[in-house]
Amino acid sequence: MEDEEWVLVRRTTEKDWWSSSFMDDDDNGEDPRPLKITFSGPAEHWTDAIPIGNGRLGAMIWGGVAVETLQLNEDTLWTGTPGNYTNPLAPEALSVVRKLVDNGQYAEATTAAEKLSDKPSDVYQLLGDIKLEFDNSHLKYVEKSYHRELDLDTATTRVKYSVGDVEYTREYFASNPNQVIATKISGSKSGSVSFTVYLDSKMHHRSYVKGENQIIMEGSCPDKRIPPRLNANDNSKGILFTTILELQISKSTGVVHVLDGRKLKVEGSDWAILLLVSSSSFDGPFTKPIDSKKDPTSDSLSALKSINNLSYTELYAHHLDDYQSLFHRVSLQLSKSSKSVSGDGPLPMKKHMANNSDLFFKRSKDDTVSTAERVRSFKTDEDPSLVELLFQYGRYLLISCSRPGTQVANLQGIWNKDIEPPWDGAQHLNINLQMNYWPALPCNLKECQDPLFEYISSLSINGSKTAKVNYEAKGWVAHQVSDIWAKTSPDRGQAVWVLWPMGGAWLCTHLWEHYTYTMDKDFLKNKAYPLLEGCTLFLLDWLIEGRGGYLETNPSTSPEHMFIGPDGKPASVSYSSTMDMSIIKEVFSAIISAAEILGKNEDEIVQKARKAQTRLLPTRIARDGSIMEWAVDFEDPEIHHRHVSHLFGLFPGHTITVEKTPDLCKAADYTLYKRGEEGPGWSTTWKTALWARLHNSEHAYRMVKHLFDLVDPDHESNYEGGLYGNLFTSHPPFQIDANFGFSAAIAEMLVQSTVKDLYLLPALPRDKWANGCVKGLKARGGVTVNVCWKEGDLHEVGLWSNEHNSIKRLHYRGSIVNANLSPGRVYTFNRQLRCIKTNTLPSATSY
Repeated sequence: MEDEEWVLVRRTTEKDWWSSSFMDDDDNGEDPRPLKITFSGPAEHWTDAIPIGNGRLGAMIWGGVAVETLQLNEDTLWTGTPGNYTNPLAPEALSVVRKLVDNGQYAEATTAAEKLSDKPSDVYQLLGDIKLEFDNSHLKYVEKSYHRELDLDTATTRVKYSVGDVEYTREYFASNPNQVIATKISGSKSGSVSFTVYLDSKMHHRSYVKGENQIIMEGSCPDKRIPPRLNANDNSKGILFTTILELQISKSTGVVHVLDGRKLKVEGSDWAILLLVSSSSFDGPFTKPIDSKKDPTSDSLSALKSINNLSYTELYAHHLDDYQSLFHRVSLQLSKSSKSVSGDGPLPMKKHMANNSDLFFKRSKDDTVSTAERVRSFKTDEDPSLVELLFQYGRYLLISCSRPGTQVANLQGIWNKDIEPPWDGAQHLNINLQMNYWPALPCNLKECQDPLFEYISSLSINGSKTAKVNYEAKGWVAHQVSDIWAKTSPDRGQAVWVLWPMGGAWLCTHLWEHYTYTMDKDFLKNKAYPLLEGCTLFLLDWLIEGRGGYLETNPSTSPEHMFIGPDGKPASVSYSSTMDMSIIKEVFSAIISAAEILGKNEDEIVQKARKAQTRLLPTRIARDGSIMEWAVDFEDPEIHHRHVSHLFGLFPGHTITVEKTPDLCKAADYTLYKRGEEGPGWSTTWKTALWARLHNSEHAYRMVKHLFDLVDPDHESNYEGGLYGNLFTSHPPFQIDANFGFSAAIAEMLVQSTVKDLYLLPALPRDKWANGCVKGLKARGGVTVNVCWKEGDLHEVGLWSNEHNSIKRLHYRGSIVNANLSPGRVYTFNRQLRCIKTNTLPSATSY
């Protein structure tokens, strides 16, 4: 279990099946900057702490010296119980609103629409803390010796510091295969490890020691949206949870004492290992906690029993194999320099060291500079390796908070320190939840999207009741805000944000995107099509006969944005907002295309969707040359508004394209210019992707650079967007969506696709990233893409498809070449897009 040498033979991944001659140049022997987020001191704020997670369990590691805190989360801990998401009074209120809109009384319609609102969502909760207290000698640690890091390559956090002549090391990881958060504490001298450990929580709980090496914490979430009273005897009927911490120490040295019946004290050990497991009574969105048959204490004990025979080394090996099988699928190297280095093979390593097998570019190595300082200096040095780091951090976070069988990633992923988190930590369906999953497909993490599809299925069940009662419509609907109980009714409050029945429809576009990337016909038939069918049924009923022979949505809003009506009054409710129409077009196109693949062209719903598709209001250009946000060219009182909803058709949609709709692209360009660069993090990354779709590398890069603004947590209200010291993205406060949006936007700058077309380096900022390679990105049509470029120009491209024959049109700077791809073969193309090499794929693959 200690520090013997070993060799890690890396699992072969897709990105290893191709290598470019660009990587064969000589190098000067310098290593690249590793994929690590580093700190020179303990966390002072939560946004300085390091996130780890296994999809379900998460921890924020503060790295304190005398007192260490691991703040814990479990993704099923929410307030509340399953709800009734219907309103029998809604049809009458809907009729009133529609008449007001028809009469042009938009302000009055906006007020009347508040009667369509409902109860607020429930609230994401926290689990608690692991507290580690060391003796007073640790207060005199050598500050220069302190180092804290998150290694993205291994999903491992380490803290190192010296006290006198003893070097202390702590190591943390969250294992998905073994469902445990593991911590190892060691000292460089025998018998130097002594500390006290206990569990604590802001939730209603009790904790106690079992035996001589376990601490058990049992607690509950409130069954209503009220702050829990610590240690109150209120017989809460909310979700129950149990957390167990097991302690192991070296056998030759050290003793363990029990303190106060709830703490364990270690004295004189060589090392200590902490294993934390946790379970809850949550049994799905339709089961009341009081009716749950799940026993979280029994489940937690079983989880511990399942790993009893595994050493720390074995747990870590399982963790590495699982995590790296996902993370190693994609590599990104960016450089201002024209020099590169080579190397791609098994590396001899010390245990737990990162596997840096893709060494492409030389860079100066300076481990003493914290990541926060690198962010601070980005405005002047524009370090491309920091872009690489943030890109891969988004992938790391998605792997860490969304795995098959877990809950869908919420507004903060899984990491939360509050019993009343900002915006309830809920799933927001008018951009935020969708953006969380933007990188899953292009960044080669399709499995991480599974929770989203299960969540959509749950929404469709509750949403069918909401559609029937509230709108007297078939199919299913979901609005702007949801929660773990799959809430589908409107939120509470003003119409400008609560009245938006397009949340479920937007989510359904992810179903079709999954098919276009994977070409998985079984998924399309068994999962996607039934959900698309229910969504389409609702949309067909929601559309009504409108002006000029068009079908319209009434009432309609453009999320969270107001306008000035012809009478000079502010309003938010009108008809047929551009975003409504754009989303409906995408859904109708998806079900029509899916029906063609599945042989369902003659289905009644498909024929209705095809007829309705031709009667949807087209995207129109306003008097000033921008894309109209509403069906009427209203005055916009906030031209720099954070949402860019009316550009949905450009990204993530596909109805506005450079090739097919040049006039709309010109208008979209002006719309983005008019909207400006300011806004929260998610707005910044959405704009990055939008500029990329316009093939505008200059503006896409300006938005990338705009995000690199170091936020001061003590004065975060002074900022819009930006990054915290741990690279969490800021609204402010922290929202995780922009971390995911950034990864997706970078991928969009480098590779864009349709099922038939592949656009290479469409928005590459050639003067900023003169040389580079990206390996393992996915493109629509089931194709994996590797691209290398040199001095701002395409150098080589590698393409392959595991299972599908396909014809791809390769686009680069106006050149178009057809490529015939056969499964099981890698095709390498040069800068003229000529096929120069064909290799056979390995017979056994990891993906």
